[in-house]
This record gives sequence, structure tokens and C-alpha cells, in this order.
Amino acid sequence: MRPLALLPRPGHLRRSVVVVAGVLTGGVFGLAWWVDRFGRREQAGPADALVVLGARVLPGGVPSGALVARVEQAAALYHRGVAPWLLLSGGVGVHPPSEARVMLGLLVRAGVPAEACVLEEQSHSTDDNARFSGRVLRERGARRVVVVSDPYHLLRARQCFRREGWEVATSPAPIAGRMRAWDRCYWTVREAFALLLRPGLLLARAPDGKAA
Repeated sequence: MRPLALLPRPGHLRRSVVVVAGVLTGGVFGLAWWVDRFGRREQAGPADALVVLGARVLPGGVPSGALVARVEQAAALYHRGVAPWLLLSGGVGVHPPSEARVMLGLLVRAGVPAEACVLEEQSHSTDDNARFSGRVLRERGARRVVVVSDPYHLLRARQCFRREGWEVATSPAPIAGRMRAWDRCYWTVREAFALLLRPGLLLARAPDGKAA
């Protein structure tokens, strides 16, 4: 049996719990601040391809607001001449068809030629987006890409693509009018938790070795 003198005192234990909780809380909200600041920055510049990350498809194949906003942003970048083609990444979720196929229909209606779009329909996560998109990008000789997604999603998305070896810029889809401040806060903190649980992902660097 452990000597009583070596057992932590209740007061010390409480203080330790408070300190650990404070460190974790500070880490989460500090990282959430970074996620939010990063997602507000438009970084799009000349690239080999635009990679549009999928979002939820509603019953009947109706695109969610997030999916529409991401496609509108990508279409605007394409028409500005940022990249000559688009990779649409997203598999089939709860409701068919695939997110990539729904994005294709929206892009064509926005004046983007269907032949400028390549579909990646296997992905079900951000990790999948980066991994499966990478296969297509390599086949087509791309090196620098612009990733389009919601602002709070962009830091993690950028790091996932960097981990796969890509030079990545990001472009945030507009959320004004479709997302309340509280919802944005929730998703930003959620992203911070996701990154905090995978600290190694934050260490992913650009191919030239540069950090964020």
C-alpha cells in the first residue's frame, strides 16, 4: 500500500485539475483564434488547379448552402483565370448523388465548361480529400493548388494537403447571410479540437519547408 504521506492532497489535486483544464481551454481557444484568422485570408493566386472540397447534399440531390457557396467561390476564381481546371472532391454521403457530381452541375450552370472539371468521388473526410485528390493531381502534373472550402475548414484542409506534398493556397467561401455568428463559433472551436487532437498535422510544411 502506498504511504499516506505520498498520496496527493485534495487541495493539490484540485489545483492540478484546474491548471490542466486551463491549459487545455487556453490551447483550444488559442487555436480557434488561429483557425478563424487563417480562414478569413484570401490567398488565391496563379495555380495549376482549383480543388473544391465537398459539403453535404440534401434529400433529392439538393446542394446544401455550404456546397453552393464553395462552388460559387470556385467558379469566380476560375473565371478570373486563377487555374485552368477544377478538381471536385467529395463522395456520396447520406443522400446521393456524390458531392462532386452535384458540384459539377452547379459549376456548369455558372458557366464553367464541364471539360474543365474532374471528379473525385471516393472522399468522405478531409483526409480522404487530400489523399484521393493527390492521385488525380499527380496524374495531371499539378504542383500548386488552391483549395476552396468554408473559412473555418481551411487551416485543417491546407495542412492535410501539405502533408500529401502539395504547395497549397486557400480561398474561403463566403458565409455572410448563411451562417449565424454562433454557428461559425461552434464550427471554429470544433476545428480547433480536431487539430488539437492531431498535433502532428499542424507540423506539416509546404514542399519548400515554409510554415504558415
